[in-house]
Amino acid sequence: MTVLVALPVLLPLAAAGLSLALGRFADVQRILGLLVLGVIIADAAVLLYASDQSGPVVLQMGAWPAPFGITLIADRLSSLLLLVSSVVTFAVLIYSIGQRITDYGRERSSTTFHPMYLMLCAGVSLAYLTGDLFNLFVAFEIMLSSSYVLITRRTTSTRVRAGMTYTIVSLASSLLFITMIALVYASTGTVNLADLGTKVADLPRGLQIALALLVVIVFGVKAAMVPLHFWLPDSYPTAPAPVTAVFAGLLTKVGIYALIRTQTLVFSHAETWDLMLGIALITMIVGALGALAQNDLNRLLSFLLVSHIGYMLFGLGVYNVVGLTGVILYVVHHITVQATLFLVSGLITRHSGTVALTRMGGMAKATPLIAVLFALPALSLAGVPPFSGFVAKLALLQAGIGSGTITGYAVTAGAVLTSLLSLYAMARVWTRVFWGQVKAPAPDPDPTDELVVGTASSSRPMLAATGVLVVSSLVIALVAGPLGEVAGRAAGDLMHGEIYRAAVLGGGSRG
Repeated sequence: MTVLVALPVLLPLAAAGLSLALGRFADVQRILGLLVLGVIIADAAVLLYASDQSGPVVLQMGAWPAPFGITLIADRLSSLLLLVSSVVTFAVLIYSIGQRITDYGRERSSTTFHPMYLMLCAGVSLAYLTGDLFNLFVAFEIMLSSSYVLITRRTTSTRVRAGMTYTIVSLASSLLFITMIALVYASTGTVNLADLGTKVADLPRGLQIALALLVVIVFGVKAAMVPLHFWLPDSYPTAPAPVTAVFAGLLTKVGIYALIRTQTLVFSHAETWDLMLGIALITMIVGALGALAQNDLNRLLSFLLVSHIGYMLFGLGVYNVVGLTGVILYVVHHITVQATLFLVSGLITRHSGTVALTRMGGMAKATPLIAVLFALPALSLAGVPPFSGFVAKLALLQAGIGSGTITGYAVTAGAVLTSLLSLYAMARVWTRVFWGQVKAPAPDPDPTDELVVGTASSSRPMLAATGVLVVSSLVIALVAGPLGEVAGRAAGDLMHGEIYRAAVLGGGSRG
């Protein structure tokens, strides 16, 4: 069973090298990528079942015991997020394959996309499964190095500017990250998360607070929380739809995961965390207002992504089992829905030839299927019942009201207001894009770049992949009861880190 913990990391890394070597064989690259991601989905499902039934599954690499060796651990939280992320990356890869075949033909291969995509998947998996801060840094660097390539493939001047923003911010945050690791190691003599949970508690209170705030800043940049969000709306909208979808669905959520893991396992909070609640409220409101000011569809979705990061920070700020349960449900929902919306945006752009809302119209008549594929995740993002977004938000609102604090009540009210603003933003997109008279597609402004738009056509694999994610979000709502129970048990594990520490430092699987 412990071997299964390493597969989501090692398998895509090995497949990336093989895919690069087989770059001339387009079909082999495609089949290899889909096969690897399919295996990871099955592996993650097994790990989720095993960790839920018997406790965390731990692999000590090279038989070196913790805290001295490299530890990979799959508990309820990491296994659940790994499973959802793998489903999303699988669907996005199908979309990407269908798009490339439609635009360039079946025989034309891509030397870089498939290897870099698999590298990105390996980095995401390592971030979820690693048991120490340094390898969490390595995971982020794997993700960032592959994302640099993906965001600048067949680049234009606009994408170079966006890529520079993304690269500079990422490098600065990486420098801050490695500095944080050095300070933590200098203070405690360890970077193992389970070991840090006991060592940090012995530090002076002032030093604990300083390190905790530094960790919040580092992962806050990764998660795009306000005011550290400025890079995201300028970076994501310029990339091709599959790349933007996987970035929006996964990369910021890995930052949220790192925040949750460190702030529960390493830095304990005895009561409601008012600072995080304040950041959550500001993030929700600023992101929603920023979305309402946009005429660019992708920028609008990017600001809504920032806004809904605030909901996840909200549950972490409440800091109890109910709040953390809501966070987990919201992350699961948001990974799926946000990726879906960016894929739908890609379909819309292919038909309209533009991302400007004022230049679109009538797509409900011209392409009713795309209208349905947009409407369902849009309603879910806005929190309309009975969709998955409503289930997740309801848990967070219950946590906020149950906190019994003025700050908790204020953020709860802000969350309701943000839901209404999100619904208004989605309604605005609907009226501009899908209602009215059908408009002729605008010509492709740059036929030489990676983005092929204005074709008024979408292939069946692209529609099917988007449909799979739409159905996945509906399934999340349908299984809200069992999923909520798993999320509740995962939240209980987070609040009581002894299970995690015993599994890692004890060298085995424990419940």
